[in-house]
Amino acid sequence: MSGEVYPLSGRVFHSIRENILAGKYKNNEELKENSLAAELGVSRTPVREALRQLELEGLVRIIPNRGAYVEGFTQQDIQDIYEIRSRLEGLCAGRAARHITEEQLAALEENGYLTEFHAGKGNYAQVLELDNRFHEILYEACNSKILKHELSAFHHYVERVRKITLSMPERVLKSNEEHKKIVEALRAHDVKLAEKLATSHIRNTVRNMDHFGWENLLK
Repeated sequence: MSGEVYPLSGRVFHSIRENILAGKYKNNEELKENSLAAELGVSRTPVREALRQLELEGLVRIIPNRGAYVEGFTQQDIQDIYEIRSRLEGLCAGRAARHITEEQLAALEENGYLTEFHAGKGNYAQVLELDNRFHEILYEACNSKILKHELSAFHHYVERVRKITLSMPERVLKSNEEHKKIVEALRAHDVKLAEKLATSHIRNTVRNMDHFGWENLLK
């Protein structure tokens, strides 16, 4: 997503959206048009348009005669995202097992080695990037632009939560082992196993969140 170029209104929308997802703007915080316009170096018009668009995404709540407020994600929202994502991720991996190329398999295997290396060094920002890349390759390999679009959006929505969970050494190692098993199933072109493992991988992430404590993830 970082390499995409947007017109002014799109840039404003994506800047505010990124800041909400990253936690810069807190839940229930008022988003003032004047302040956002000054921060982004634009007029109030593209900011107003962006806030309306973000309201449609459920990230902003606009109260008539009062203003716009960050809606953010609740625990239920995140659980819903992961439940939907687990099913779509399984479907994606199953399709990838049919279509994946040798080059993509090699990239996934290298990703696993690099994740082990950086996890061992405590480079968790790099681990997050590698996790992003693993799923990007998987989404590309499924040969469906619709699945890729939807899964990329869900993956991005919960990046703030993923950043926290992927800074836990134990979860990083387990997650990487799960990735490796998925890759083995993909290399064997085992559609059912790839689907099952990818679905379990996402559900294991939710179980890890329950263990970590939602109050720590949403604060």
